[in-house]
Amino acid sequence: MIVNNQGKPISQRQLRVGEVIKQALSNIFSRGEAKVPNLETSLITVTEVRMSPDLKTAKVYVLPLGGTDSEEKIKILKDFSFLIRKVLSKKVDLKFLPKVFFVKDESFDYAEKIEKLIKQANK
Repeated sequence: MIVNNQGKPISQRQLRVGEVIKQALSNIFSRGEAKVPNLETSLITVTEVRMSPDLKTAKVYVLPLGGTDSEEKIKILKDFSFLIRKVLSKKVDLKFLPKVFFVKDESFDYAEKIEKLIKQANK
């Protein structure tokens, strides 16, 4: 059983819808279908999408390739989320199209930090 950060179980429906949106956003970014000004969307990786229990909001975890200027790139994604959502509406067939919130994925940085700590402990 998978649980969210509040300790409540995540439903299969949330996981399925999140995966559908993740695949659609990945395709949109890789093909450059969302014409976001000042951003090369093909360099954006969608690592995870977490849906709210009511499926009305999607928290999209993204990681810019190379990790440079990630805060700036995520701000651009946030500013033009309406544009990305418009393209997304044509790609997915859902009763309600969720609001999309972009967040920097910190999991790789965290995993790297843990790995360094383990290596230091083994020395």
